[in-house]
Amino acid sequence: MAHWFHRNPIKATAPATFNLGSVASDGRATKICTDLREARKFVLDLLSDPNNTITNVETASLKYLSLIHGFLVATDETGGESKIRYLCRFKWTNTLLGGRASAQQDAEFEVCGILMNIALWYTKHAAKIAASEEVSMDEAKEVHRCLRSAAGIFTAVKEQHIGKLISKDVSCADTDTNIISAYISQSVAEAQEVTLVRAIELKHNSGLVSSIASETAKLFKESDGYLAKLDPLKVDKWRKYLQLKCAFYTAYAYCFHGQTLLTADKCGEAIRSLRESDSFFNKAKELGEVYNKMKGAGETARPTDHTFFRRLGTYVKTTLEKCERENGFIYFQKVPEEPPELELKATYGLASPQEFTFPPVNQQWTPESYAAFDLTKAPNQGKPEPTHAEDEKIQSVKEGDIYHSSKEQKNNSGCVIS
Repeated sequence: MAHWFHRNPIKATAPATFNLGSVASDGRATKICTDLREARKFVLDLLSDPNNTITNVETASLKYLSLIHGFLVATDETGGESKIRYLCRFKWTNTLLGGRASAQQDAEFEVCGILMNIALWYTKHAAKIAASEEVSMDEAKEVHRCLRSAAGIFTAVKEQHIGKLISKDVSCADTDTNIISAYISQSVAEAQEVTLVRAIELKHNSGLVSSIASETAKLFKESDGYLAKLDPLKVDKWRKYLQLKCAFYTAYAYCFHGQTLLTADKCGEAIRSLRESDSFFNKAKELGEVYNKMKGAGETARPTDHTFFRRLGTYVKTTLEKCERENGFIYFQKVPEEPPELELKATYGLASPQEFTFPPVNQQWTPESYAAFDLTKAPNQGKPEPTHAEDEKIQSVKEGDIYHSSKEQKNNSGCVIS
């Protein structure tokens, strides 16, 4: 099965030792720092391989996040911001900017980095399942859940963490709200792809299929719109994938809308709708050819080689020929110059981000263990320091391979997730 999803690389990071020296004034504080270092390394190792299980990744992620939580909020009676938020410096690469690192002495920056990688892992795990030779109903649901979970985590980064950073990063960095917003819209759109295929396989009415396809196309267009504001050299490859998907699902929407019109004996309008579908399908093929030749961040998808993609082209052609034949024998209706309006917003089948809740502070954090961090021993008394992009390069993460089945699907849609 050809690659269906474009995936940007996971973020790389420099080691974080949490070695605070005399600031960690007793065994309780030292134990927290040691556990943070080990938990971080363990979760990063898991996130590098999309073949790992959700259970293992979620368990490791929650442990690390619960520990780093104590660097965000005070765990004594004072509450509010943690006094040790600015003690450690963290370095992360960005998904579109290669190996050049961004660095901030801020635990919020670390949380943004780790949450981004967790969300990216969910998208890659979804792609891994979807690439299988056979996908069960439960696995299709898992793909859907993974993509919604990714969207929810991206949303949490955007709404709950980026605004708290004391330093703004460069354009096209992962802390750029346009980048985050593009990831959110893409993840939701891809979750709706799963719903759409299911609707086709269960032979739901053509009006519903058309409206879901139309809404999915709008989400891919929305994602592309966020990236249109950024440096073309950094985002054009990703944009071409989004534009391809937008054109493809617009073709799907007009195709099934044409069926709805034919059922209502509006054959002339059905022909016009199907011609519009054929036009968008050809546009999607052209965009696919351009995308396949482009250089840039991310693993190149091959959606135009996919059975699901090719089967739509055949379906549009045969349905259009049928409509034109019946119009010549039965209806004799004029074909409008303008394409008909697509169905209004779908009432069923629309996806949304799965809300992400940050785990509570780890039980190791008590008023006593928090007090054991002595800021009088810290450089600059633990106050934030200026930050900047680092000249240092960080080696990219070697990610686990995803096996892609070469089996052709024999179902109605041509998609394995059905």
